[in-house]
Parts: sequence; C-alpha cells; structure tokens
Amino acid sequence: MQLNFSKDNNALLPAVIQDAGTQQVLMLGYMNQAAYEQTKKTKKVTFYSRSKQRLWVKGETSGCFLNVVSLHADCDQDAILVRAVPLGPICHKGTDTCWNEENKKNYGFLSKLEKVISDRKEHPKNNSYVSSLFEKGINSIAQKVGEEAVETIIEAKDNNKNLFLNESADLLFHLLVLLKAKDCTLEDVVKTLEKRHQ
Repeated sequence: MQLNFSKDNNALLPAVIQDAGTQQVLMLGYMNQAAYEQTKKTKKVTFYSRSKQRLWVKGETSGCFLNVVSLHADCDQDAILVRAVPLGPICHKGTDTCWNEENKKNYGFLSKLEKVISDRKEHPKNNSYVSSLFEKGINSIAQKVGEEAVETIIEAKDNNKNLFLNESADLLFHLLVLLKAKDCTLEDVVKTLEKRHQ
C-alpha cells in the first residue's frame, strides 16, 4: 500500500479506525511513517501522539489494544482506514467509541425497527399492534409468521412485484417480532448464517 506522507507539513496522516466485525467507526488518530510501519509490523494500532510527541500504541496503558485486520489507503494516499478488532472500550472515557456510541452491528432501518419492537414489548402501549401481538403470546405470533410466509409464497408465483415486496416486508416484520418473543435478535440469526458460511 502506497501512502503519501509528504502532503502534510507535519508528515501526519489521519487514520480512521473501524471495527472489522461491526463496521462501526471507533476513533480517529494520526500516523506518521514510523507509526504506520510499526502498526504493519506489530499488527497493533500505533499512532503518533501530537501531545506526547512520540509513538503511542493504542492500549499501552489501558490494555484495550486494537489488533489490526487490514490497512487501506484512500484514493489520494493521504488518509488511512484501519480495520481492527478492539480488545475493550476504545475511548479514554470508557465508552466503546470516541463518539459515545455502542459498538454493535447496525443493520440500518432493520436495527431501528428491532428497537421499536423491543420497546413495545418492554413498555406496552394500548393502541400498538406490536404490543397486542406480544399480549396474545408466542403461538399467535408464530401463526402470524406462518400466514405471512404463505402470502409471500402466493405473491411470488404472480407477477406483481409490489404485492410481493409488501408481503415480504410483512413476513420480515413479523419474524422480527417472533425473534424478540423468543429473546433472540437479528444479530443472532446473522451469526448463525456466518457460522454456516465458514
């Protein structure tokens, strides 16, 4: 990988650290050429500390090292993307990331929907369809998943893409409700698929 350390007057390049598993951005640091070479050699993220004016291995004090999985240069070779496995909270304040975010996989809208479903189970609302499903119990929720699966199959045999997508959405939604009823998550399903893939 080629990097251009000459573009910056201080010969420092920004290094974005991303969790190799969750894809969450953990922190931003700076590397000079020596820090980059040490990172490559030791497979532990090493920065150049602007305040200490020296090389600094992330985790050297806390034990929360960042084990390198891969290193990538951006299109101009003046920024580094480091994919790593964190061995604990990354921020000096004790949080998972320097942006005070949880370091969990995020599946976009599905993760947001999963949180809403969880909230409806933990804090039922009178006018909530999801709360009413949890109130009826596991048999009713499982039956609803079965009904939606059959309706999805029926629409798959026709040529109306819109109806098929709507039934697929209903099936996925009710499956998320069933997963929550069984104290499981979308992440649990993904991990099961990943194990099968190995």
